[in-house]
Amino acid sequence: MKILFIGTVELSYKALNRLIELKAEVVGVCAKAKSTFNSDFADLTPLCKENKIPYKCIDDINSRENIEWVKTLSPDIIFCFGWSSLIKKELLTLAPMGVVGYHPAALPQNRGRHPLVWALALGLKKSASTFFFMQEGADDGDILSQEEFEISYEDDAKSLYSKISNIALNQIKDFLPKLQKNSFKRVRQNHDKANVWRKRGKADGKIDFRMTSNAIYNLVRALTKPYIGAHIEYNGQDVSVWKVEEIEFDKDNIEFGKVLENSNKAIIVKTYDKAIKIIEHDFKELPKVGEYL
Repeated sequence: MKILFIGTVELSYKALNRLIELKAEVVGVCAKAKSTFNSDFADLTPLCKENKIPYKCIDDINSRENIEWVKTLSPDIIFCFGWSSLIKKELLTLAPMGVVGYHPAALPQNRGRHPLVWALALGLKKSASTFFFMQEGADDGDILSQEEFEISYEDDAKSLYSKISNIALNQIKDFLPKLQKNSFKRVRQNHDKANVWRKRGKADGKIDFRMTSNAIYNLVRALTKPYIGAHIEYNGQDVSVWKVEEIEFDKDNIEFGKVLENSNKAIIVKTYDKAIKIIEHDFKELPKVGEYL
C-alpha cells in the first residue's frame, strides 16, 4: 500500500516516524519549510532525507504543480495528519483509497478549528482522537479509528498534546495493517449530533477578571506553551500569562480585577467569584496591591 504523507506539525513528525518504524511504504511527503502559523511546526525533511523518502516543501497543496507531483507517485492512499489548509476535491479523489485525516475531537462532535484549545477552554472532561476519511466538508467523513481519552484538571496544552500524540501513534499501529489487508471498517458519522467550533481570535485569549476563576484557569491552560498564551491588557500592552492557580476568597464587597497580593513574582487578583493566582507571566514590573487589572 503506497502512502503519500502530508503534514507540518510535531504530531506529523511523530506519525511519519511511526509509519517508518512499521515498515510502511511511504512513497512521498508533502511538508513545509517553515510556518508562521503553526506554533507546533516541525520540519519533516530531515526524516525524509534519513530514510530516502521523496519530499516536496509546498505552500499550496492544491496547486497544479503539486497535484502533478503527487500523481507521479501513484499513491494508493493519502495520510494528512497536521495540515492547516483545506484539501480540495481533485486531491481528495486522487488516491483510490482516499485521504485519511486526523482530528483530536470526538467526531461528529466538535468539528472545526482549534479542537484542543477549545476542549480545555470549555473545561471538557473527555474528548477523543479520531482518524477519518476526508471529504469536502469540515471533518465530516467516515470514521476509521476513534479512541476516547480523559482530560484531567491538571492537563494543559502541552500535556494534552503529548497525551493525544501517544494515543494517535497507537491507533496508527492498529489501523495500518487493516488498511493494508482491506479489513478496515468505515463508521458513518451522525451529522445530527455535529457541531463546528469556530476559528479563535486574539479577543478569545484575553483574560477578563469578570470571568470566574475556573474560566480563567481553563483559558490559561488552553493557550499555554506551545501555543500563544492568554493575555492581560495592562498599561496599553498585552502581557502573556502562562500558568495560574484558583484561590478561595470569600470576603464581601471586593471588586473583580483588584490586585490583592504580589510577592515572589506571583500576583493574586480578585475574580468574579473567587481569586486567581498568576504564577507564570511576562509582567516586567508587578502591578501594585490595590491596582486594578
